Amino acid sequence: MENKQPFIRIRKKDDRPLWQQILIKVIAIIIALIISALFINLITKLNPIKVYESMFRGAFSTTRRIWITIRDTALLLSIAVALTPAFKLKFWNTGAEGQILVGGLATAAMMIYFGDKLPSAVILICSMVLSALAGALWGFLPALFKAKYNTNETLFTLMMNYVGIQLVEFFVDVWDKKQSHSVGVINPNTQAGWFPSVFGQQYILNIIIVAAVTIFVFVYLRYSKHGYEVAVTGESENTARYTGINVPGVIIRTMLISGAICGLAGFTEVAGISHTISTKTSGGRGFTAIIVTWLAKLNPIIMVIYSFLIVFLDKGAIQIASDFNLNEYA
Repeated sequence: MENKQPFIRIRKKDDRPLWQQILIKVIAIIIALIISALFINLITKLNPIKVYESMFRGAFSTTRRIWITIRDTALLLSIAVALTPAFKLKFWNTGAEGQILVGGLATAAMMIYFGDKLPSAVILICSMVLSALAGALWGFLPALFKAKYNTNETLFTLMMNYVGIQLVEFFVDVWDKKQSHSVGVINPNTQAGWFPSVFGQQYILNIIIVAAVTIFVFVYLRYSKHGYEVAVTGESENTARYTGINVPGVIIRTMLISGAICGLAGFTEVAGISHTISTKTSGGRGFTAIIVTWLAKLNPIIMVIYSFLIVFLDKGAIQIASDFNLNEYA
């Protein structure tokens, strides 16, 4: 009997040279811009060029807007980088939203309870440590049950997100003195526990912390023994066991790292940006960061580009909504 071959065969090409990969992405972006321009013109009758100019103004029209774009890029990048070790392990949901919230909560608690008792530098150091520990704890619990009882990590981490939200709700009510369901800006007069300005810029410290974390995760995954164990375990747990790797230990250790970095993201959000805590502190970035992580194919350095692109789109969407009376999701 004749062995029929398919008329069309589709295969992913992983062996393209770098210049081809870059060229393909550039062409894809250009095509997307053209299709979006046609959509804008057909639906709104607006000049697409003016809409695109408005988007650029939303992100770059003033020095302050440029710094806010950089700041938000750094924050989104830190969360995307946090997801990378877990995703490389094929731990498909880390509960980043909850880890960010409890990290921010630990920071807010330090600022509120010790704002008038300790120097600001000490509060910052303690906040950074406690936020990382809180995020690590939120990552440790689902990892432990996954490693010991093979529970579903997606359901477990989603439930942990809800617990984190309720914890924040509880403490907001405890700290709310005006019964407004809001903590408000913490230590507005003393700025105790706030990130200090560096070289006259408010967000330099945010960028330094995120850059250090990004480089650490890149080196950790690519060049360390632990990174090798994560890669082998993610590809095949049976192979990892055969080679003598402690699979439960790798799962727990990796989620501790991912959770700690998410907790640090909560620290930078509260101490370096908003100076308050609420259930909106994470802002859905834990879910948006998943897009960044996969677009960059789990490469922390490439995530810088995609984090910037998504933040740029967000700022631009808000601007065109204002300039042209459009829904910002258009």
